[in-house]
Amino acid sequence: MRFGIYVFRAFLLLWLLASCAGQQTRSRSSVVDYLYPGKEEAAIEAAIPVLHVPLKVAIAFVPEQRRDSRGRNIWTGRATLKGLTEVDKNQLLEKVAENFRAYDFVSDIEVIPSAYLTAGGSFQNLDQIRTMYGVDVIALVSYDQVQFTDEGMLSLTYWTLVGAYVIAGEKNDTSTMLDTVVYDIPSRKMLFRAPGTSRIKGRATPVNLSEELRADSLKGFHQAVTAMIGNLDRQLQRFKEKLKRNPEAARIVYRSGGGGIAGPIECVAMIMLASLILQRRRS
Repeated sequence: MRFGIYVFRAFLLLWLLASCAGQQTRSRSSVVDYLYPGKEEAAIEAAIPVLHVPLKVAIAFVPEQRRDSRGRNIWTGRATLKGLTEVDKNQLLEKVAENFRAYDFVSDIEVIPSAYLTAGGSFQNLDQIRTMYGVDVIALVSYDQVQFTDEGMLSLTYWTLVGAYVIAGEKNDTSTMLDTVVYDIPSRKMLFRAPGTSRIKGRATPVNLSEELRADSLKGFHQAVTAMIGNLDRQLQRFKEKLKRNPEAARIVYRSGGGGIAGPIECVAMIMLASLILQRRRS
């Protein structure tokens, strides 16, 4: 009887150790794969963007890729990371949208549900969104998150439109990379981009590993969004300075009623109205 108890305890110990070792789970989406599914970047020619101010902006997560899990638990065969739910995505996008709404040159911003973006939809899909929501500019958000439950040093390597980011990771760590690219849809021109990263060192025990990793996953996304919003502000200022140095990089067209900014037609109409009022007063 005592021997059987020892065997059971040894088996239980091995199961607990196996449940927290030998896993590397990844959840990701990619702007590159969404916009250029056939790797035909050269075939899509970008034109000079015409920005209608104040801007009508959309923001959306690009579709996820199939989840990649290596070193699954040898007893259950299951991975831990499940990716973002639609509720999680909406909360994260609202944080970014609030930042855009603070800009005086943005009149409206629409949070686009994931169901309206198709995997590999490219600019044809963006044209559909432009027609549906009446927007010209879209901020596309992608992410790459890896949770390590292996011994030793590991890393996340995420390829963006301009290069790769590498984030180191250790056992029970959650490494997150968020990347936002802002595109003018009609011209197919990328205006600017901003990344945000996060690394959370886990302290999970074998008993509550799944719950802790899930909590670390959401915390990692929110931290990365906060970092990304700060980078968005800085990249936007650089974009403004770029337009000042090189006005030919984009054309600015002011909408009627655009937050006090009037174009030539509106100015003529205001002058005619003022003259009419003055003439009636004299009469």
